[in-house]
Amino acid sequence: MALAVIAVSTLMVVLDSTIVTIALPHAQADLGISNADRQWAVTAYALAFGGLLLLGGRIADFAGRKRVFLISALGFAAASALGGLAVDPAMLFGARALQGAFAALLAPAGLSLLVVTFTNPKELAKAFGVYAAVQGVGGAIGLILGGVLTEYVSWRWTLLVNVPIAVAAFLAALPTLRESRAPGSRRYDIPGALLVTSGLAALVYGFTLAAEGTGWSAPSTLGLLGAGVALLAAFVVVETRSASPLLPLRVVLDRNRGGALLASVLIFGGLFGMLFFLTYYFQVNLDYSPIRAGLAFLPFSLGLITTAALASSLLPRFGPKPLLVAGATLATLGTFWLTSLNESSSYVGSVLPIELVISIGVGIALVPLSSVAMHGIDPEDAGVGAAMLNVSQQVGGALGTAVLNTIYVSAYAGFLATNPGTAEGSLAPYLEGYRTAFTLSAILMAAALIVLILLVNARRSADPVAVPEG
Repeated sequence: MALAVIAVSTLMVVLDSTIVTIALPHAQADLGISNADRQWAVTAYALAFGGLLLLGGRIADFAGRKRVFLISALGFAAASALGGLAVDPAMLFGARALQGAFAALLAPAGLSLLVVTFTNPKELAKAFGVYAAVQGVGGAIGLILGGVLTEYVSWRWTLLVNVPIAVAAFLAALPTLRESRAPGSRRYDIPGALLVTSGLAALVYGFTLAAEGTGWSAPSTLGLLGAGVALLAAFVVVETRSASPLLPLRVVLDRNRGGALLASVLIFGGLFGMLFFLTYYFQVNLDYSPIRAGLAFLPFSLGLITTAALASSLLPRFGPKPLLVAGATLATLGTFWLTSLNESSSYVGSVLPIELVISIGVGIALVPLSSVAMHGIDPEDAGVGAAMLNVSQQVGGALGTAVLNTIYVSAYAGFLATNPGTAEGSLAPYLEGYRTAFTLSAILMAAALIVLILLVNARRSADPVAVPEG
């Protein structure tokens, strides 16, 4: 029962990263969200989740894992209800950020409870197998469930569906989970958490202003981007002086680990942005219904999961670097291939083979990427190192989506400006925006490939620390 409660809560957190994506075109039309602002429905969740995840883990350890689990489950339900009842864009984006904040508490609390509940090594291994499977299929379930709810009920239910799930998890957890706390002094790096989260938010808001037509050289845009960089620089300074740093810098300054984390930011930046615009391509250009659009992503999810399983068996034989280079190369080529989409492209003839190539590439890279990120880490830093891998994915996805959306809006407006005779309802401006965004997405993948080639030198015999994530 404890495993079921934790697995359901984990599934809820994971699928909420993707369930809204399919519903976004309908939410955008219903609430009057601009093209420049629409990315906040994705990035607000990812930024709050990624920016507060390290702090959330420490709070769960010291305040009581069961207590934090129960509070965050109810908080997640309330935030989901707020988003489902949104009457304007600000209410929706605020609710998504609140969801991300509670997810940053719920995810590490659930995982740590898994460790303290299953003390037998064999049982713990089975529990982690279930946990990993839930994480693996969560994204795919989110896309399909988002399509079903949007088409047959309303886009609002992609958020409201969390309410009964979270409440059920809360009620089942009360008699099932047992309380536990970590020993040691309860010190929280609140300044570090505020600096890194506000710095990332300032960067995303700066990109949004540029997309709205303010321009890259406008004082407001430059001011926000400069403030974002300054806040992140201040975060680094605070971490070097804090007695209980949120992120001990030794964790990211290791050559292999730092390279893996930087590559993760770049890969997920390109990946989240690519999936974001494929959603619009399916529903706008191919005129797919929400459920059909969700199912169109299923081969991608299956390809990624299958290839990741294969990579696990290949890693001991070949070592991490060959797999990383091969996977990043395939992902880069596949993303560049997306730029060939035109008005006559079809799903089966064009998009499906590209999806499979990208999914195979990302699937091959993910397992060794995690292995290298945890290789040689000190036991006391293992939790921070594993959490940083999740942070790099969420932050990379948030920043990548924001940047790509800005580039898309500029390309879309530029096409209309240079082609004033474009017929109303023409799909050509959309395609120009997609191709430009996909080009930048491929550049991010290529940059990750370069980082992996130059920085990662972990040997085949090097095994990661056998410490669970979180």
